[in-house]
Amino acid sequence: MPKRDSTVRGREFGAGIRAAIDKAGLTGRGASQLAGWDPAKLSDLMNGKGGISEHDLIRLLGVCRTPLEESDHLLTMFREADRSGWLQVHGERSPGWPRTLGENEKVATELLCWSMHLIPGLLQLPDYLRALIEGNPNSPAKEADERVAARTARQQQLINRRCVMTFFIHEQALHLPVGSSELMSDQLHHLMTMGLRPYITYRIVPTSLGAHAGTAGSFTFLKFDKLESVVFIDAENHGVYLDDKASIEAYSRILKSLDQTALSVEESQELIASIIS
Repeated sequence: MPKRDSTVRGREFGAGIRAAIDKAGLTGRGASQLAGWDPAKLSDLMNGKGGISEHDLIRLLGVCRTPLEESDHLLTMFREADRSGWLQVHGERSPGWPRTLGENEKVATELLCWSMHLIPGLLQLPDYLRALIEGNPNSPAKEADERVAARTARQQQLINRRCVMTFFIHEQALHLPVGSSELMSDQLHHLMTMGLRPYITYRIVPTSLGAHAGTAGSFTFLKFDKLESVVFIDAENHGVYLDDKASIEAYSRILKSLDQTALSVEESQELIASIIS
């Protein structure tokens, strides 16, 4: 199979191969030698760029003694790895930590988020998230601790990496009462505190602006060092990953427009301070 542009599916497939090699107690170089491959060939595979045949993959999985069930899963992923876009239907509700999103956040160099109605998830306090769970009939209260822990782990992962993050937030998200008034005050204070970090920026889109570029809905735009960008759209029981050129260009234009119309960092801070007071 010829090399291809990396896709979201392909990169998750690559992460699965990496995990199979780790579980076998091998290094990438060691696995390459046992399979009779050039190490660069395995590197391309783990970065979702293909370059091998299905027979090659079966040989590698045999070298790693990958269990049959996982081998079948990876073979299925391999056959679909060059398909752009990915709709993941989760059933009744989204998982606490979507695997694909987590894998992409681990390696993203920059994250840009547009949020229409809520404080962005990566800036939410645990009690803010708990209040959202309480109001959602599809998120059982018994899962609250697990979901809060997963969200906190995602937040910490990006903070520890000092990933550059820009959040465009509609003003209505600052006024929507989630939980008690005390909780909302704490949440807005937390937002201002997080904005003091040099790698975190938030910009408020004022209600007075009226119609704007982001009216179609919230999304997260992930950028990478040597990989194509990805757009993630989160919904009640499914997530959508977009990595085709047309989609990336369309969402880039939305972000550019939001950057031009949102309040400055200083104006955003002043607005939040006025709401808190």
